[in-house]
Amino acid sequence: MSGKTLAEKILSDKSGDDVRAGDYVEATVDTMLTHDITGPLSFQTFYEVAGEDASPQNPESILLAIDHHAPADGVQAANNHNILREFGEKHGVAQFEVGDGICHQLVVEEGFVKPGDLVIGADSHSTTFGGLGAFGTGVGSSDLGTAMATGELWFRVPETRRFEVTGELSPGVYAKDLILKFIGDVGFAGATYMAAEYTGSAIESLPIHERIVLSNMAIEMGGKAGLVEPDQRTVAFLEAQTGESVELDPNLYSDDDAEFASVERYIGEEIEPQVSKPSNPENAVSVSEVAGTSIDQLFVGTCTNGRYEDIKIVADILAGETLAQGTRMVVVPASRRVYQKALETGVFQTLIDAGAIIQSAGCGPCAGYHQGVLGDDDVCLATANRNFPGREGSMQSQVYLASPATVGASALYGEITDPRSVESKLNRHDDYILSEVQR
Repeated sequence: MSGKTLAEKILSDKSGDDVRAGDYVEATVDTMLTHDITGPLSFQTFYEVAGEDASPQNPESILLAIDHHAPADGVQAANNHNILREFGEKHGVAQFEVGDGICHQLVVEEGFVKPGDLVIGADSHSTTFGGLGAFGTGVGSSDLGTAMATGELWFRVPETRRFEVTGELSPGVYAKDLILKFIGDVGFAGATYMAAEYTGSAIESLPIHERIVLSNMAIEMGGKAGLVEPDQRTVAFLEAQTGESVELDPNLYSDDDAEFASVERYIGEEIEPQVSKPSNPENAVSVSEVAGTSIDQLFVGTCTNGRYEDIKIVADILAGETLAQGTRMVVVPASRRVYQKALETGVFQTLIDAGAIIQSAGCGPCAGYHQGVLGDDDVCLATANRNFPGREGSMQSQVYLASPATVGASALYGEITDPRSVESKLNRHDDYILSEVQR
């Protein structure tokens, strides 16, 4: 019999069975997360399954975050926040407040994930944790509520579509460009209910914060999970981030003779900066094809590119400069610790001097709720993950997706700009450890 993929190995371990793609399993869940939009329904299901007086099966495995409508933008949002607070206090689960940050970032910062874990979240971008070698996936609120009651959930073991990038990435090309390229090539549904696995020398050389970007946007091609094989760099990152020892299972990789649905091969040096045109992430093209497109707003943030390293890239480009006339920039850090790091190092001062608006940590205008939504005919260039019609505001607005470097370069001219035009200002930042930054 052939070897196994990384996805098959993790789900075999968590189910206690020898399983392959297509099998159905009941698997033990290590971590569960929900937020102020999906939480109330998750709790309702939990009580329906477990009973009104019950407690979660493993309360230490649950993370609640107030991140989408944060701060509250209306009475309903404020009431939902209170529902999360009450559930967290009643059951002693980890509950993060307004301004603490996005649930996906907090899972990483607070040590809720390690290689080989099974992580579910009532949010589609829970694929994020594959960047650390975990099987992370989004589920419905009802599924999450059931898992809170039982500690387990059923899955169909996914096939794996592999993306192999050899060589090195050129200056101005980052993980965001890679994932936009992949999505553009295979389409928005090209990996539906598959595990997208990212491998090759170019992937291995990426810092953890960029690997996370690849996994985060696996869902934008329909992926059930997005996986990067964990290595000693993963271990070093997690140990520094959390201050806890991490033991790496040496079996957490896809076997050489594993069966893949397909293998897409790329040469790192041949990939150019990418931009996804409205109104689907699959509309990815080389930046040269849309260069010169006028922009009204630039948005830096989200669970995809709201980390300190992403924000610093933009600040590096804007240092000593100002935003192009007629443009505005909204910056929303992924967590309070990211906010504090950017404050302490002068990154925010650089952005404020350039004319940017700094918002409190959270999801910001990513889903069009508040903190900078778009009006009719507004054009936005964002480090976000989705650009469907109305995603960041008006149905008549247009959103283009790009890397922080492309957003930073474009901010100088008020139009989409190739980041290689400011190559002297570009850096590939390594991971910044936030363990010493207090919430």
